[in-house]
Amino acid sequence: MADEALFLLLHNEMVAGLYRAAEQGEGENGRCTTKLESIGFRVGQGLIERFTKDTARFKDELDIMKFICKDFWTTVFKKQIDNLRTNHQGIYVLQDNKFRLLTQMSAGKQYLEHAPKYLAFTCGLIRGGLSNLGIKSIVTAEVSSMPACKFQVMIQKM
Repeated sequence: MADEALFLLLHNEMVAGLYRAAEQGEGENGRCTTKLESIGFRVGQGLIERFTKDTARFKDELDIMKFICKDFWTTVFKKQIDNLRTNHQGIYVLQDNKFRLLTQMSAGKQYLEHAPKYLAFTCGLIRGGLSNLGIKSIVTAEVSSMPACKFQVMIQKM
């Protein structure tokens, strides 16, 4: 439980620190999102490397996405993804109805505009994990009501 609280605090401070620096003229908001995403990418690469060292090879893309939704998500966020959907053409939608990094914020609409800054790290986390498993992707996030969010993963064919 303590490690979860530390992760939440670290994440919130990372986001706040980058955006505070941008407000003081040391950067711009778009660069903050990119920076958070790239930090998440590197963390995702490292975590996947550690988590898959003793697992068998995955047979296909869908198996990899199931691993991300179950094992990877459970280890990082202490719960599985609530819903995984695919069109079987390289687009996957991962839905988390109670996303841990947004539950600290109010469920009201007033914080909805701030939600994307708290999702950039996780987009990078997913993209980095998939990258280390040999899948090049684009990951975006959307929030329509707090604390639920959807991550859309578009697989890029090589």
